[in-house]
Amino acid sequence: MRSFSTLLHRYGAIAAAALLLTACTTTDRGRSPALEPKSTWVVLPFANHTETPLAGNRAEAIAEALLHAHGVGRVLRYNATTQQEALFDAGDIKRQQEALVWAREQQVRYALTGAVDEWRYKVGVDGEPAAGVTLRIVDVSTGDTLWTGTGGKSGWSREALSAVGQKLIRDLLSTGLSSAR
Repeated sequence: MRSFSTLLHRYGAIAAAALLLTACTTTDRGRSPALEPKSTWVVLPFANHTETPLAGNRAEAIAEALLHAHGVGRVLRYNATTQQEALFDAGDIKRQQEALVWAREQQVRYALTGAVDEWRYKVGVDGEPAAGVTLRIVDVSTGDTLWTGTGGKSGWSREALSAVGQKLIRDLLSTGLSSAR
């Protein structure tokens, strides 16, 4: 029979490991909105607030795939003229407004948009991947924001940045889309 002290140390170590693993992710999400199931969705341009070129496009592609995986209905993607994202691009708001007008013309019900605040490998020996994303679900007809979620996640040194971004976006969307299925 194990002593109480041994069990206490073992469970203490397990609790510490669990705390360490959960400390790698921070998310804040609003309550799941009442969404019409099987509606048409569009993924609008994501703003890129990072120094990583095309980080917004990468997050958009992941979000589009996750919307399909959640089975929310028909999913479109706004195809703006392909242009290289510039650092500190002031055209983000204008591009999003143009995309919202296009979505209305397509009779889309909901739009998913957002911003990428971090998308990089941290400097250091291990080069840990880190992603930070803010998402918004918008009612296309009114332009009202129905739901927001934001979070940051870092991974282990051998983990892909895209995998960390995918886990973060999936975690955020799990709340935002819970009523859309």
